[in-house]
Amino acid sequence: MSVTGPGGGGTDEGAKTVHAFPGPVAGAPVGLRGLAARYALLPLRLFLGITFLYAGIHKLTDAGFLTGRGPGSFAGTLRAVHETAAAPWLVDLAQQSPGGFGTALAVAEIAVGFGTLCGLWARVAAAGGALLSLCLWLTVSWASEPYYYGNDLPYLMAWLPLLLAGAPMVSLDALLAVRRRRKGQQIFG
Repeated sequence: MSVTGPGGGGTDEGAKTVHAFPGPVAGAPVGLRGLAARYALLPLRLFLGITFLYAGIHKLTDAGFLTGRGPGSFAGTLRAVHETAAAPWLVDLAQQSPGGFGTALAVAEIAVGFGTLCGLWARVAAAGGALLSLCLWLTVSWASEPYYYGNDLPYLMAWLPLLLAGAPMVSLDALLAVRRRRKGQQIFG
């Protein structure tokens, strides 16, 4: 499929072929650049998916995280950040049931990591990852000085491209979209 524009050639005097990319965007890169552009979000998906999956599993398997004792426990972290958090009400909410919130945090990280890695409901997973990162930034990382020493703000920003674009390549979402298109073609074709 050719995309045409002003400048001569073809049947219309003012039209010329820009490129042969069968995609929806005129002027999109082709060849190796086009391939790289289509797969550009894959390394980010892999990094965020593996990181969040590992973080959730680590929290559930760490003997001290869900206990109420020690600096490595979730309850200890909440006590340590309460005075410096930008959203102390979030810390207060989590302090009502540190074990429950710690478990919910770990399970949410596993779900977000798995969804991101597999590309299943990728935008939902990215929204969940962004929400987790935002909450952690407003509580745990807020007091980091300078601000760029806190790691939750960069994670929040890293989720945004995946929230906007989803997982169009190498994903269950893409596989399901192809399946839906085929099914639609059989019904209406």
